[in-house]
Amino acid sequence: MLKRAYVEITNVCNLHCAFCPGTRRRQRFMTAEEFAAIAEKLRGSVQYLYLHVMGEPLLHPALPQILAAAEQLGFRVCVTTNGTLLEKAGEMLLGCRALHKVSVSLHSFEGNDGGDMRPYLESVWRFAEKLSQRDVIGALRLWNEGGAEERNGEVLAFLREKTGRSVWEEKRDGSFTLRPKLYLEHAEKFEWPDLSAPESGTEFCLGLRDQIAVLVDGTVVPCCLDHEGDIPLGNLLEQDLADILGGERAKAIYEGFSCRRPTEELCRRCGYASRFNRG
Repeated sequence: MLKRAYVEITNVCNLHCAFCPGTRRRQRFMTAEEFAAIAEKLRGSVQYLYLHVMGEPLLHPALPQILAAAEQLGFRVCVTTNGTLLEKAGEMLLGCRALHKVSVSLHSFEGNDGGDMRPYLESVWRFAEKLSQRDVIGALRLWNEGGAEERNGEVLAFLREKTGRSVWEEKRDGSFTLRPKLYLEHAEKFEWPDLSAPESGTEFCLGLRDQIAVLVDGTVVPCCLDHEGDIPLGNLLEQDLADILGGERAKAIYEGFSCRRPTEELCRRCGYASRFNRG
């Protein structure tokens, strides 16, 4: 039983963030029918569906149908967004009874318009307060420690204004409580896995233990950071999940991490997974 599956309902995005490597794969939107078929094959094997790998999920024209299908199949739904479309899509998200968590990547301002952030932050905050009232988890992400610190300062000053206190006061599981069910996630930048990158010293990862990812064309990969689909394990539109996870490549990846010897070159070049080796 895996905890989560990242389902890339689209790899199309409306921003070009410095943090994000993007993808060279063909731009595409997963159809509502494809999503329903994939979700049906995931049912019973994962509890949480994260509607993100690459791309901005709130761009998807069939998002209401996708959320309805996930709800009907009994999943808990998590959405990661850059937050720029919350004014348009926020109420629709709030209407989904299966919604468990919305993560807003506030660090998306890096590499985009360097103008006034206030309207954007106000919009995100209004939505985040509604999430808190709905008893849905909201996570405001600043995953760019060591990045644009001067803009981070604007974000932190805004949050201090809204909460009336320092955001660093109440820590919970690596994040900081802003309101009931509303948190600030602050983390350092990391290097995405890339076959051209130097080896990172990675020995272990939660891919295929805690999670899998399903790319927009149905391709299953071990984790949500395989943004180019460099480790294809099968296709969920054509195969069952058990057959994919029981394949020789998937079993070798799992066993390799069990022995602290990653079998895949991409995994050995992942700047995120290397944090599992600390301490």
